[in-house]
Amino acid sequence: MKQQFKKGKVIIAGAGPGDPDLITIKAARYLQEADVVLTDRLVSEDILNRYVEVGAEIIHVGKQCKRGFSTPQETINELIVFYALQGKLVVRLKGGDVSIFSNVLDELETLVANNIPYEIIPGVTAALGAAAYAGIPLTGRGIATSVRFLTCYKSDIVTDEYWKELANTNDTLVLYMSSETLDKVVSKLVAHNISADKLLAIIEQATTPFQNVHISNLYEYEEKFKNRSFISPSLVIIGKVVALHEQFAWLTNTNTTKNYFKPVQEIIETIRQSA
Repeated sequence: MKQQFKKGKVIIAGAGPGDPDLITIKAARYLQEADVVLTDRLVSEDILNRYVEVGAEIIHVGKQCKRGFSTPQETINELIVFYALQGKLVVRLKGGDVSIFSNVLDELETLVANNIPYEIIPGVTAALGAAAYAGIPLTGRGIATSVRFLTCYKSDIVTDEYWKELANTNDTLVLYMSSETLDKVVSKLVAHNISADKLLAIIEQATTPFQNVHISNLYEYEEKFKNRSFISPSLVIIGKVVALHEQFAWLTNTNTTKNYFKPVQEIIETIRQSA
C-alpha cells in the first residue's frame, strides 16, 4: 500500500550503472511506491519494468547532448516541482550514483527553494561498477592508494598544469563522459611523459550484457584506437591497476555493437508510437 504524503515528496535515487540487480533495496522499494518516475536514459528498462507499479507515470528525461537530443535541466526541475506540489511521490531516478556528475545540485536547490521534502538514495556509481565487472581493483597495496574521478567532456576543461599533475600522479584516474575526447586525453598525458606502466582501459556499457573492455598502453593508443568511436556509455580507467585486468577479469567481451541503453531519439520515437 502506497504511503501518503500531504505535500508530496521527491526521492532522488541512483539506479546503478546498468545491471538491474545492482539497484539498492531502498530505491527499489520507493519505485514500487512512486506515483511518478522521472528517469534518465542510462537506467535499465528492466528496473522500470520490474519495480514501477502499473498506473505510475514514467517520464523519460534523458540527456544525450552531443547527439542533439536532450531534456533541459530547467524542464526536469519544473517537472519535479509540478508533480510534487500535487502531493505525489516522485522518484527522480538517475543512472549510477546521484552525486557523481549528475546535476543533482540543480535539483536539490530547486527542492529547497520550493520547500519540497526529499530523500537522497545513493547508487553504485559507474566507476565502481565498471571496475568490478572488468576485474580492475581501483586501489591496491603497492600499486595505487588513491582514486580520482574526473571528466573531460570538453577539450579545454583541464588546464595544462593539471595535465602535468595527472601524468605524474600514482592515483588511479577514472574519467566519466570522456570517450569522445579520449584522443586529446591520451595525447596530453603522453606529452607530459606519463609512465609506460600506466595502462588505459575503455569499458563500454559496463555491467550490462553488452560490456566490452579495451586495454592499451597509452603510447600504443594512437595505433590501436585513435579516432575510434566507443559505444555510450563508456568509462575510462588509467593507471597501473589496469594491468590487473588480465589476471582478474571474470567476464569475456561480448564484441557486440548493440546499444543496451536506447538513444534519446529512439526513446522519443517509441513513446510517440505508443501514444
